[in-house]
Amino acid sequence: MNGTGEEPSRRDEDVRSALSRALFPTGTEPDPRFTLANERTFLAWMRTALAFIAGGVALEALPIDTIPEGLRNTGALVALCLGILLAAGAAFRWLRIERAMREQRPLPAPAIVPALSVGAILVSAVLLLLVLL
Repeated sequence: MNGTGEEPSRRDEDVRSALSRALFPTGTEPDPRFTLANERTFLAWMRTALAFIAGGVALEALPIDTIPEGLRNTGALVALCLGILLAAGAAFRWLRIERAMREQRPLPAPAIVPALSVGAILVSAVLLLLVLL
């Protein structure tokens, strides 16, 4: 019963899923367009993470005789680690953005962008060494 002695209406209840209530305990539902845009951004980050992971697997799996094994392994490890960090960072960023929208707060700075930049520079440097050797 609500404060008026009447049965609560469906509007008074939290009809969200248990997962939604756990992830977003406070705030109000944002415009669905913003939530869907946040999801598309998350998926773009995931594609980037998967590309780094695929590149790392390719470096390790493909037998390239002209590349020293240690350098190839290092490049693969850097690419794989960066892919894993990007995937985790994408999920964390998606959650932070969604919570900020629901709580009417400014959006957080994208910490994942500098990580991607540094990682891409490292992977590119290793690949450049592979090509020059």
